Amino acid sequence: MTETDMSKYEKKIIIRKIRVEDIDAIIALGKACFPNMDPWKREQLLSHIRIFPEGQFCVEYEDKIVGSCSSLIVNFDEYDDQHTWDIITDNGYITNHDPNGFNLYGIEVMVDPAYRRMKLGHRLYEARKELAVQLNLKSIIIGCRIPNYHKYKDEMTAREYVAAVEKHSIYDPVLSFQLLQGFTIKRINTRYLPDDKASDSMATLMEWNNIDYRPKSKRIYRTAFPVRICAVQYMMKKIDSFEDFIRQVGYYVDVAADFGSDFAVFPEIFTTQLMSFLEEKRPDQAVRRLATFTDQYIELFTQLAVRYNINIVGGSHFVEENGDIYNVGFLFRRDGTIEKQTKIHATPNERKWWGIAEGNDIQVFDTDCGKIAIQISYDIEFPELARIAVDKGANIIFVPFCTEDRQAYLRVRYCAQARAIENQVYTCIAGTVGNLTHVENMDIQYAQSGIFSPSDFEFARDGIVGECDANIDTVVVGDVDLEKLRRSRNSGTLSQLRDRRHDLYQIDWKSLS
Repeated sequence: MTETDMSKYEKKIIIRKIRVEDIDAIIALGKACFPNMDPWKREQLLSHIRIFPEGQFCVEYEDKIVGSCSSLIVNFDEYDDQHTWDIITDNGYITNHDPNGFNLYGIEVMVDPAYRRMKLGHRLYEARKELAVQLNLKSIIIGCRIPNYHKYKDEMTAREYVAAVEKHSIYDPVLSFQLLQGFTIKRINTRYLPDDKASDSMATLMEWNNIDYRPKSKRIYRTAFPVRICAVQYMMKKIDSFEDFIRQVGYYVDVAADFGSDFAVFPEIFTTQLMSFLEEKRPDQAVRRLATFTDQYIELFTQLAVRYNINIVGGSHFVEENGDIYNVGFLFRRDGTIEKQTKIHATPNERKWWGIAEGNDIQVFDTDCGKIAIQISYDIEFPELARIAVDKGANIIFVPFCTEDRQAYLRVRYCAQARAIENQVYTCIAGTVGNLTHVENMDIQYAQSGIFSPSDFEFARDGIVGECDANIDTVVVGDVDLEKLRRSRNSGTLSQLRDRRHDLYQIDWKSLS
């Protein structure tokens, strides 16, 4: 008797995260599920995957996408009781997703009509609940459609209709389903989804509570979340050894730590100071010799970060990788871990004299003071990079820079201030001063380091948290408040992030790595 091959009878149902290659199928699914409503746009789904990939699920059955759901995290108490779908989703792009929020907000569930009665919707909700437990969120909140209400609207109010569904005297395909999933009704939102004619634009706001939720100290609502930054205006002067470099750098870190700083920020390519004792006249060869100090540089700053219990943005340093030289910014966390951001746009001067290669990735780093990004000098002059970093969660963008004259410095400064306003984010610029008379292609230095905020009532006057006097060897220390920043993004005079016209324009990042 031959053994039966059971695999040929298997039909697997797979619940997984949505991928970019699923987008066309999900758009088609939306048209099949809601023929009288606008389907997802491709750029909206791309935004979901980029901002909160963990919250986007789909059902795959026999190699076909037959269901999907989308969600984001919010602090629900910050939204109006009668909020709309457009407000809670930032017009479907979820750029208001708050990774530090308390509530998972479900914004869409779809099941192919040809595959209903297979409990696919239930499986999607189980995936959501597992995610809420995994992320330790207080609850799941949804705006639930009432698509059969149009049949009864002439004889009863929406409230009466919802009460009848709760009593099982009327069946509603969506509300009845949600009640079975353990959701309870909080209220009725009257203008939730204008193009949902079947529900008369209304929705029932419903909630499922995570009974396993464990309050954590870091998630308690804060009246303030101060972060102290020390930006170093570094004096470039001749030194005779790496030990001299250690002495000067250690002094600045000690100063920053004495002020109780959370971050010490050094300038771009300030390690070119080491060239003053290398005695290499050819710039292209000098940077390669400088790159040989990479291990010593990393070891030094790692030790300083741990010893002084301070996060250090180690300016930038020339690093050789696979025969190419890159301008790389480093983050040295106070717990001893290290991250790096390669400069994406090399200046004409960098390419001409040093042959600097360009990076291809925008990084956002987690720290004990929130998410931060590093954009080296010229990179801050490209607004797309800051927008992408903020969409990835950055609250502070650090900008190490090295400029030779006032015009070049002002390009960096004005762009950093513009990025702070455009993206409702803090920016910090740290530059070099002085000169290296013994080094080829290192001209006179010009800098006025500073810390900048958005421009609104709750922030510093003129949007300047603090700034150095120009062209002297010093530091600037200033406090930024991440809680104030978070509240401003939700209720400031203007909301540049939320008011973007995604229907007209978008940023499409093409990763080459």
